[in-house]
This record gives sequence, structure tokens and C-alpha cells, in this order.
Amino acid sequence: MDDLARKYLQRLNQGFTAEPEGEVSTRQYKDFKQQYLPKHLSLYEQTCNWSAAILHVSPDAKERPKLEEAIRICHLETKPEGVTSFALLMPMLFMFLVAGIGFLLPIGLAAAGGSKDAFAAGSMFVLVFAIIGGVSMIIPLQRLPYYLANNWRMKASNQMVLCTFYIVTYMRHTSNLELAIDFSGDHLAPPLSIDMKKVIWDIETERYGTVKESLDAYLETWKEWNPEFIEAMHLIEGSLLESSETRRVELLDKSLSVMLDETYEKMLHYAHNLKSPLTTLHMLGVILPILGLVILPLMVNFIPEVRWYHMAIVYNLTLPVLVYAVAKSILSTRPTGYGSADITDVNPELKRLQTINIPFGGGDELRLSPAMLGAVIMVALLAVAALPFIYHSVSPNNDWVFINGGFREVDVGMPEDYEDAKGFFLDYRASDPKDPTSPKTVGPFGLGALLLSLFIPLGLGLGLGIRYAIRSRQVMRVREETRKLEQEFASALFQLGNRLADGIPAEIAFAKVADVVQGTPTGKFFDAVTSNISRMGMSLEDAIFDSKQGAILLYPSNVIESSMKVLIESNKKGPLVASRALINVSEYIKQMHRVDERLKDLMGDVISSMKSQIVFLTPVIAGIVIGITSMIASILGTIGSRLSGLQAQVAADGGSNAIANIFGGIGIPTYHFQAIVGLYVVQITFILTIMVNGIENGVDDVAEQDSLGRNLLTATVLYVIISAVTIVLFSFIAAGINTI
Repeated sequence: MDDLARKYLQRLNQGFTAEPEGEVSTRQYKDFKQQYLPKHLSLYEQTCNWSAAILHVSPDAKERPKLEEAIRICHLETKPEGVTSFALLMPMLFMFLVAGIGFLLPIGLAAAGGSKDAFAAGSMFVLVFAIIGGVSMIIPLQRLPYYLANNWRMKASNQMVLCTFYIVTYMRHTSNLELAIDFSGDHLAPPLSIDMKKVIWDIETERYGTVKESLDAYLETWKEWNPEFIEAMHLIEGSLLESSETRRVELLDKSLSVMLDETYEKMLHYAHNLKSPLTTLHMLGVILPILGLVILPLMVNFIPEVRWYHMAIVYNLTLPVLVYAVAKSILSTRPTGYGSADITDVNPELKRLQTINIPFGGGDELRLSPAMLGAVIMVALLAVAALPFIYHSVSPNNDWVFINGGFREVDVGMPEDYEDAKGFFLDYRASDPKDPTSPKTVGPFGLGALLLSLFIPLGLGLGLGIRYAIRSRQVMRVREETRKLEQEFASALFQLGNRLADGIPAEIAFAKVADVVQGTPTGKFFDAVTSNISRMGMSLEDAIFDSKQGAILLYPSNVIESSMKVLIESNKKGPLVASRALINVSEYIKQMHRVDERLKDLMGDVISSMKSQIVFLTPVIAGIVIGITSMIASILGTIGSRLSGLQAQVAADGGSNAIANIFGGIGIPTYHFQAIVGLYVVQITFILTIMVNGIENGVDDVAEQDSLGRNLLTATVLYVIISAVTIVLFSFIAAGINTI
């Protein structure tokens, strides 16, 4: 026997090669990840692996376990070395790219043109910005895995109440934890569904021997983030050990109560602590930047080196990044445990509602992308905004003026032709303010060009707003109808459970309840089930879940679907078991709805204040500032030109020209100024809308797109109207002052 064992052991050793390097991954698991993992995470892990191959940097020994945990939570196939290398390589590329385009390239072009002082062509502001921006990117990129893991936790934890509800609902009639977890994974949307499927996957691949071991290992990742979820799962596991049916059901009920009560308590503290951070964000992102715009026209006239792109870097790049970072830090403190899922993840067939569908004969239809429509509108409006530059490039010596009650095209080189003009349409000014005869290439400053510049924020706001509005409009309508059904569904389930308790078959019970709740969304659902049974001869399961005629297709709700699945499964054990299951499900739905309403009441004051700031206060304040700025720029331009004209006379008389030298800068063209401010209004509306939706709904993509569509359209149109009115009004005031 020993010889035989030694012989087979030798043959086994010959069959095995050396242990494989790296993590073993099967094709099935890769397919599983490819189906459910978000695309941006796949791109990030590819970039990290590419960075590690180019610049291999190891992380600090203390940070390695934390990075590995964050990577594991996001299901990324990369290593801490890849994350650290990415955090260093990307800032280096950013610095070289920005410095090369903004500093070295102008120097090279100036040197090629024969400039004696080619170095002066490079912008030191851009060089300093590239260095500071690149260095400041290192720490955020190093912490990016933690942000992704936290975002994953937020998305997953928003579904935890629902996950507990599914597991408890299933285990009330079938005390099997593995089947209950699999049931919840089938009915939840990503990402928590991925985690639930991963728990089952680890059992099937024999990483863990039992479902309890696999679940407990997964729950370790929530120890610091959501202890109530761990407590609820332990109560559910404890119910498996109870011999008494009454005690088992009590533990299941207790697990759901723990989740609901803890969620409400944490949201209560969050709402109380939210006022101070939101005030800081509002001051940093809205009040101070917009009020600072009033000072800029004065500053640029006293500091000739200030250019419009300096202002654009500050307002359209630096400030939005800072505001976005502060908003994300506020959202990161949001309690976890409740939220809505994207119904297009629940039912992929609904993705067709996110497109523009043009019907044709024979049931065919043409689908157009909302993004394409938004892009066409954006490009068309931006082309209108570019007309001043197009006209000036074609006719650099011509302009339009308002004179003698009408518009007329004039040659800017002949001042005698427009001495009595009330204003220029384009108003390009001399590149050297001290020499009026220098080429007029700086601008446009004119009223007409300024009004046309409003098409820049209008194009961006309408393009993005229409895209998001169309994508979410029909989906939100279906979800609202589904929510109405869910609110009524608890009482309907209770009635259905009572009918089943009388010993009536489920098929007949549906018809009786449909007569009672007729005319409501619930009545329509029950009527559809009854119609499929009586007219099409379907079974109860097919009448609800048939892929073509099932009543569930009308209302894509996980709560409704899971309730009906529970009915089908429990009905196999008899009407009394089905009755108890439905009555308990109806009570669970009522509890969840009560907590949802209390959470909305808690956040009501904060959310309403932020929404008014987004859609009203910000665009109105910015629009008024634009009108004031146009007036100040017009007055300072007139003063500067008059002082420049007097400079030669003062110098000839032997006087000092110090006053004239005060206005040494030509200023930022009002066209560029408005474009920067308008773009900032669109950006800040976008960022604040995302933050408000995150506070109100957690991670809810459908509600976020719906809010973005409405807020971008409202804020942009309001800003453009207010700006146009104030520009025209203050232009008349400035014209009156300039004639004095």
C-alpha cells in the first residue's frame, strides 16, 4: 500500500507545475464583471496597470492594506502599485502638457518669427498654474480609490433597506439563507446586486464552505460604515437557529426594524449638521465669485497684464473643481441605507424610453439619441455666438454703428463718418491704448457682440438640458406611476392576503380585489393579471411575469416584482401560507414608506433652499452683474480713450500725464467676460444640482438626470433673459454718462 501511495503521489506531483503567479481568475468571473462593473472603473484599472508598467512606484507600507481593501470593494483588477504610479504619472503629464501649450509653444512661435524677446511671449501665469495644478492633483489621485470605494458604498448602501426587505420576505416562507440572498441579488440593481451575487459566487467556487462564512466575510467590509446592516444580517442568520417558528419570525421582523430605525436616526443627525457646510459651499461657489466679478473690470484697467484667459482659468477651471470637491465631501458624510434604483437597470427594455422614437409603418421606429440632438442645438447656438469673430475676420476694418435712428456699416479708419454714432456693434479697440492709431484687434466690446455672446451659455445650457430632460422624462413618468402603485400596493396586498385566508384560489382572489380597487394604478395592475388569466388562459405566474404580456411589464418595480414572486412561491404551499406572506409583505412596505416620508420631511427645508439658489438666485445675481460690468467697461473705455487723447496735449504743454497712465490697461472684452460668467453659471448649476440630488436621493441617476434637465434649462434661460435686459438698460445709462 505504501508503494502504491508513493507511486500515485509521484505521478500527481509530476502533473502539477509551479504555483501560478498573481490572482487566479476564471473566464466566467471575467464575463460576470464585464456585465455588471461600471465602464469608468474598467478604464481606471486599465490606466493604473498602464501607469505601473511605465512608472513603477510602491505605496507606503501603512497605506497598502487600505488601498487593497478599496480596490477589493470596487472589484478592480489592479494593485496598489498601479494606483500610486497613476497618481504620480498623470500630474506629470498634466504639467508637461499645460506648460508646453501655454508657455513653451508661444516662446517657440515667437522665436521662429524672429522676435528679439521671445521669452516674453510665454505666459508665466500658465506656467505657475501648470506647476501648482499638477502638484495639487497628486493627493486627490492617490485617494481616488477611497473615493471610488466610498461611492460604491453609497450606491450599495442606498439599497440595503430593500436588500434586507427581500431577504426577510423570502425567509418568512422559506428558511433558506442561500436562496434568500440569491433572491435579493436577482431583484436588486447594481452595485449591491453584484455584492450579493459575489457572496453566492464565493460559495460556488469553494472559496468559502458555507453561505454564513461567505456572508460574514462580506459584512466585514461594512464594519465601519453600516453597522446596522451587519446587525440585521446577524439577526437573520440567528433566525436559522431558532426551533420556534414564532421566535424565528420575530428575529426576521426585528432585522428590518433595525435597518429602518437606524437609517432614520442617522439622517436626522445629518440634516441637523448640514446647514453650516451648505452655507460655506454657497459662499464659496456663488456669492463671493459673482460679487468678485464687479471688481474685475476695475482691476484689469489698472493691471494691464491681466488677460481674459487668466479669468477663465480661475472661474471656469479652478473654482468649479474646488466647489465640486467641497460638494463631494458633503455628500461623503451622507448616511447610508435608503434610496431609489435606476429602473432601466431593473428592466433593460425601458432603455428605449431614453431615446427619441419616431414611429414608422409596420411597427418599426427610428431611434435618435438625445445627446445628438443636444449637440446639434449646442453647435448651432455657438455658431451664432461666433458671428462677431467671423465678421471681423472677413472685414477687419468695418463695423456697424447706431446712428441717426438706424444701423449703418462704416469704416473704422474714418472717424468722421461716425462722429454722432450712439454705439458700436462690435467695437474692436486699439491694441495699444496709449496709441489710438494702432491696429484695432482687441475686442469685441460692443453692445451687439455682447448680446450675441449670450448664445454661448444658452447653447451649453440648452444642449445639456435637453439631453438630460429627454433621457429622463419618460423614464421618470414610468417611475412616478410605479411609485403611486407601490404606495397603494400595501393595502391591496393586505386585501389579497385576506381573500386568500378565506381559502379562495389566488386566481379568483385577484379578480375580487381588482373590483374593489378599480380605477387606481393598483386596480389596473390587478385587472391586467385577471385579463391574462381569463382571456388568454395563462397561469397565475405567466399572467404576471410573461415576457410579452405579463402585467409586471406595465410597472417595472422591484418591490412589486418581489412581492409577486413571494406570492407565487408561497402559493405552492397553500393559500394560508400565501396569505400570511402577503400580509407581512404589505406591513413591510408600509414601514418603508413611513421612513421614506420622514426622511423627505427632514431634508425638506435644506433641499428647498438649495433649489431656489440654483434656479433663481444664482442666474439672477450673475445676470445683474453682467449688466453692471458692461456699463463699467463702457464708461472706463470712454474715459481711457479721452485721457489718451489728452495725453499728447498735456505733454506738449509740459504737464504730467500720470492720470492718463492710470488707465494703462485695455481691459477684458465684455464678450469674453460674459462668456466666462455664463459658462460659470452653467457649471455651478450642474455641480449644485448633482449635490442637491445626492443629498435628497443618494445615488439616483434617473432623478439626477431629471433635475439636471430642468435646472439647466430654467437657470440658463433665466440668466440669458436677465442679462439681456440689464445689458440693454445699463448700456443706455452708460451712453448718457459718456456724453457728459
